[in-house]
Amino acid sequence: MIEIKKGDNKFYAGEDEQDPKAEITFQPSGENEIIVDHTYVSEELRGEGVAGKLVDKVVAYARGEGKKIYPTCEYTRSKLERNTNYHDVLAK
Repeated sequence: MIEIKKGDNKFYAGEDEQDPKAEITFQPSGENEIIVDHTYVSEELRGEGVAGKLVDKVVAYARGEGKKIYPTCEYTRSKLERNTNYHDVLAK
């Protein structure tokens, strides 16, 4: 099972935060929003649902912090728009 860890403005999988096997990165934007700008999954982890788990983590983080997500990352935007369970955190 893949362990997702919290890093500096990111969630990631792997031993090294600087060289992760998978990651989703975000930047604060104002007081109530984060911009999710990048999702990456290495070749060895593709097809295991890791990108979806990363999105779940950043959504849980945003909810816990009372923030909305503005996704500039194409994968994250698509995932948030398609899943109605995420619409509460999707910035309009």
